Amino acid sequence: MATMPLLTDADAPPEARAVFDDICATRRTDYVNNFWRAMANDPEAMAAAWDRLKQVMGPGALNPLVKEMLYIAVSVANGCEYCVHSHTASAKAKGMSDAMHRELLSVIAMAAQTNALATAMQVPVDDRFKA
Repeated sequence: MATMPLLTDADAPPEARAVFDDICATRRTDYVNNFWRAMANDPEAMAAAWDRLKQVMGPGALNPLVKEMLYIAVSVANGCEYCVHSHTASAKAKGMSDAMHRELLSVIAMAAQTNALATAMQVPVDDRFKA
């Protein structure tokens, strides 16, 4: 159960509805997902998060699919069920195949295992790896 109400278009304040409209225009959809409907309870924070998300996930050196796959990996590491699901759907829409998804999950699992081992053993970082 959500800890914040999921505001409908009718219930959202005008500032939040303006962000809803921008989400729909940017994503070329008529669907505003539950994350943004919860964020609409604080329109100022919502607008700031949406603006930053558009910047980070927009055009750049990394292609859109790579960005979504990175988002999945971080969401898994942070235990965010919502973001794992929403960004997996987005990655699939951007071309992630089932084989790519399986491989991504294998990399995430391997990194989690070796991160835990390196942390447990407190392995010092090799000098040549330090920037």
